[in-house]
Amino acid sequence: MSGEAWFTLAVVIGTVGLLTRNLVPASAALLGATVLLLVTGVIDAPQAFAGFANPAPITVAALYVLARAVEITGALDRVIARLLASPDDADEAADGRPPAGTRRRIARLAAPTAVASSVLNNTPIVAMVAPQVADWAARRGQSASPLLMPLSFAAILGGLVTAVGTSTNLVVSGLLEASGRPPMGMFEITMVGLPVMVAGLALLVLLGPRFLPYRQAALQTFTQAVREFSVAMRVSPDGPLDGSTVEAAGLRHLQGVFLARIDRGEEVIAPVDPDRRLAGDDVLTFVGKVDLIVDLQTTRGLVSTEDHHLEGLKDTRQRFYEAVLGQGSPMVGHTLKEVGFRGRYDAAVLAIHRAGERVDAKLGDVRLRTGDTLLLLADEAFYTRWRESPDFLLVAPIGGIPPARTRKAPVVGVIAAGIVLLAGAGVLPILQAALIAAFAIIATGALTMREARDAVDLDVIVVIAAAFGLGEAVAVTGLADRLAGLLVDGFAVFGILGALAGIILATIMLTELITNNAAAVLMFPIALATADAVGADARGFAIAVAVAASASFLTPIGYQTNTMVYGLGGYRFTDYVRLGFPLTVLVAAVSLLVIPLAWPF
Repeated sequence: MSGEAWFTLAVVIGTVGLLTRNLVPASAALLGATVLLLVTGVIDAPQAFAGFANPAPITVAALYVLARAVEITGALDRVIARLLASPDDADEAADGRPPAGTRRRIARLAAPTAVASSVLNNTPIVAMVAPQVADWAARRGQSASPLLMPLSFAAILGGLVTAVGTSTNLVVSGLLEASGRPPMGMFEITMVGLPVMVAGLALLVLLGPRFLPYRQAALQTFTQAVREFSVAMRVSPDGPLDGSTVEAAGLRHLQGVFLARIDRGEEVIAPVDPDRRLAGDDVLTFVGKVDLIVDLQTTRGLVSTEDHHLEGLKDTRQRFYEAVLGQGSPMVGHTLKEVGFRGRYDAAVLAIHRAGERVDAKLGDVRLRTGDTLLLLADEAFYTRWRESPDFLLVAPIGGIPPARTRKAPVVGVIAAGIVLLAGAGVLPILQAALIAAFAIIATGALTMREARDAVDLDVIVVIAAAFGLGEAVAVTGLADRLAGLLVDGFAVFGILGALAGIILATIMLTELITNNAAAVLMFPIALATADAVGADARGFAIAVAVAASASFLTPIGYQTNTMVYGLGGYRFTDYVRLGFPLTVLVAAVSLLVIPLAWPF
């Protein structure tokens, strides 16, 4: 390989490392890599910034506006409520297993979700539906874990059915166009995406209740499971409790909470005897229901250790929220102190939920990670202020989501159907149809101009556009040809089908480490070079990249919808592998079976 190819390989490896460890936002990593390749002369300016003029990021931005309109108007709310309703609503779980009727609920929820995801961006769909599912389960005393992961996976599967189903499909379409080939037709990917979706949904219904543990959700563990929530209070020096015993202070028989431990300097007192005398500055750790936090704060002689964070909130109408951190959140990798959480968000963090359990540590010193669920106390406007911000992947008010603007729901439904008809019939290209839909959403008042602007996830748009430059460097330096040669040699014994399998497996592994769009851009030139090397139809290999890049089922951080349901379902990291691995194998197998038939070698 040439020196430029080796340098490009080093940049790619470094970028993947940054994305894997979440050291910087994905947009910064990919844009920085592209700029580095530009200033070192590996690629020129038109190659570096071709992605910003490509139809893909513009189309994705327009579709974000449509998806937000569907979310705000509640166009799917009644549908979801009817899908979840079932004659066996009163069924209860037994022996840690999901209740009877779970398979039926998965089927009734997953199939329409997949269909909706085929024409709308799947991330807003899950953001809209997941809290409703969690709230529905909580009202019935059930766990949402048997439903939420299948919901996320169904949304991903549905995105494979049409060119607008997911941003990854549009990225591959843009790459095809940039390479001098026709862009992806509206239903071109349907030939493989539809069989994959149908087989995948069948697997979710069959294996979901069997493979998914019956977990307590983050919301339930905060509000119901005593062992999972704690609040620390400090004894005021010279206050009414200083010198009193636990029994005399009335802290022995509190309803719904109990005193678990006392921290006195370096000494930890646990369990706590009722005759133990309290001293000023003792830190008392209570565990119990979240809705009793305010009651503890009103106890004379006790102040919250986070009291300075709650200043200003006590005089407003408060409610509890749970907020999920995504990969693009500026809080990931930092502590609450470092980001100045209270001053920045006007909210107090009362607990952190991670990997199926509460984080038992001083909150201000916890370094936050992707997928963490924060329990917040904030005013009633918090949901409106931050639900559209990239700082949080999901914001869900405890006790239900504010009413939607249902009056505009029929209008939004007509606009969404119009996109499918215009683009599917070939009357308009997907880009023009999406832009018309976005402007129609604003013109009809379904969204204001500000809401439409805030609906666009700029981090995703920059990731898509910047990744084009990195992918161009992989192609023009000869790195793609070299990697394709290694892949062909490694799978030579299996022929052309083996080469296709290698592309699919490599893309699946890469998409679990970095964003799906970045994985598609990096694998696209390698896929084309591989197809040329084995004499196969390059278009079939490109479609394989689109399918495999979206087939992220193995981790909670590989795809945004997986991260959204991570805390809501109370899942652990390994839960995704239990159901995701057989689903990944199925997607790869169906793709290998169908792609050679649709795009003959």
